[in-house]
Amino acid sequence: MNFLKGTKINSILRGSCPVCQNESMYSEKNPYRLKETLKMNERCSVCKTKYKIEPSFFYGAMYVSYPVGIMFAGATFILSYFLFDFGLITTYCLIVLVLFFSLPIILRVSRNIWINFFMSYK
Repeated sequence: MNFLKGTKINSILRGSCPVCQNESMYSEKNPYRLKETLKMNERCSVCKTKYKIEPSFFYGAMYVSYPVGIMFAGATFILSYFLFDFGLITTYCLIVLVLFFSLPIILRVSRNIWINFFMSYK
């Protein structure tokens, strides 16, 4: 994804520093290590940007997680109901499973989107 360097989408998808995009914001790359899913580095070691701008900064990411979850659910609905022609009950169960198993990814992407509202690439 080197061709996207300098764009917000690069920082959002990779979870990299929104200012320099050289280092991951998270101390653990694997979002499925549940004890460390949201554990972040305090600062970027390259540009020294502080990620937590103020106390409780990432509470706003909760509001971002709703539309991100809706996108996951909507994509699951379209694929299962229209493309694979599953019934409504099966589609509903698939949506619940997809949302459950993609929760760590949704949490991280929401944080990435939230911090990119307030910081830009330099």
